Amino acid sequence: MRRLILCLVLTPAAALLAGPVVAAPVLMANDWAAQACAAWNKDPILTTKLVESGWTKNDKGRGFKVLQVYREDCPKSPRIELRIALKDGKATCVYGGKAETAPLAPDADYVMYAEMAHWKEMGEGAYGPMRAMMFGRLHFSGPMLEAMGNMGPFESFLLLVGKVPADLATCPAG
Repeated sequence: MRRLILCLVLTPAAALLAGPVVAAPVLMANDWAAQACAAWNKDPILTTKLVESGWTKNDKGRGFKVLQVYREDCPKSPRIELRIALKDGKATCVYGGKAETAPLAPDADYVMYAEMAHWKEMGEGAYGPMRAMMFGRLHFSGPMLEAMGNMGPFESFLLLVGKVPADLATCPAG
């Protein structure tokens, strides 16, 4: 009986001390993009291999490359954008949020979209970018030869979807 009383008294107090529960951001929403940007900067494959291959140099003189991504199952949702710049010898994400770059440079920038179920599968490592594009699970526009030369980093980018916590059930608000 004492244990029951202690549990009833301490449980609400513990809940108050723990603070509010913070929900995961919606997949492909602006706040998710900011977290994906931070995760990019912690990934050694993305930050080093894209410099080694010369990928970061193809920025059309802007000082950054653009990756815009969105969910195909949320047609009214806006795109998000990651900007990648060569900074301190690394391919660094310098911005993650609402898509702002327009027009895109088709020979330097990328647009990728897929249905949420496919983003989830790619984020879990169920298949990589080559299979995703071959089977129409990932739609892609941008410099194809450049992307083909960077399949390892490209796969690491897709895995970010599984590394960054997200609400997969809700479409990003516009």
